[in-house]
Amino acid sequence: MPLSDESATWARAVSFEHYESVRNQGLPELKIAPNLEDQIRKAQSDELAIRKFLEDKRILTVPPDMRHYTLRPMPGYLEALEDFGELDDFTGPSRLNDDGVRWVSPPSGNLGYFWLATAKDARPDMVHEGVPGHYFQMCRSWRHDDPIRRHYYDSGANEGLGFYAEEMMLQAGLFDDRPRTREIIYNFMRLRALRVEVDVKLALGTFDLKQAADYLAQHVPMDHKTAEAEAALFATTPGQAISYQIGKNEILRFLADAKMAQGDKFSLREFDDFLWKNGNVPIALLRWEYLDKDDDIRVLDKRQTEP
Repeated sequence: MPLSDESATWARAVSFEHYESVRNQGLPELKIAPNLEDQIRKAQSDELAIRKFLEDKRILTVPPDMRHYTLRPMPGYLEALEDFGELDDFTGPSRLNDDGVRWVSPPSGNLGYFWLATAKDARPDMVHEGVPGHYFQMCRSWRHDDPIRRHYYDSGANEGLGFYAEEMMLQAGLFDDRPRTREIIYNFMRLRALRVEVDVKLALGTFDLKQAADYLAQHVPMDHKTAEAEAALFATTPGQAISYQIGKNEILRFLADAKMAQGDKFSLREFDDFLWKNGNVPIALLRWEYLDKDDDIRVLDKRQTEP
């Protein structure tokens, strides 16, 4: 029996993570930051280096007045929320002069899945959540000349773009200086593929919360506390977990169509600048505007008008 799309994607991620571990044999494991001050200082340096990397490789334009994505110590009033997921302040259309913030706890081996990855290397999470991911993309979109596009939000485009940024930066060579970090990126890919299956099974009732958490803890793998939080989130926001994988797939198809249409004239920087500026808008609409291909739009219209 052929694999489903999400199963094939998960299998690819598992395989690539293992290939990477084989490639990295003999290299030291990533170390947890010695303290929070060092972690924050290193993340600040990493954020600047990522911005330079984007410009040097002509991947994405970095506006000179764009503020920064920072790590800051978790304030006491937010500590009770730490178990329910990541805590960010991406600012907003009226706060574009403020830095973006991710609140973090002191590094230790007892942290949850995402927090532990950040304590080892802030960049895997940063390229999704900060630069060039959500914070950077939304700040670009909030400057849009169309006021509607400043405020519209589509999870498929937004989360798909964050996920797309992870593998784009991996393939561009951002993590070549720390090969073990590439293993984290492939493990993130495993999680995003499994989210599709878990989201659907929770919605259909073939998984309860415990089964979903156990499945994630075993197959990512991840700590059970994070797995429980993931399962609870999917159960209360059905469809959101799917948006990472679907959105990324749509962006990759969009990119491939643009490359085939433009050939040697294709510019990744121009493509990504358009994508980031309009990153809250459905990819089907962006593909129509950029390539004059309305086939996805017509398919959606047909589905909506069918009895």
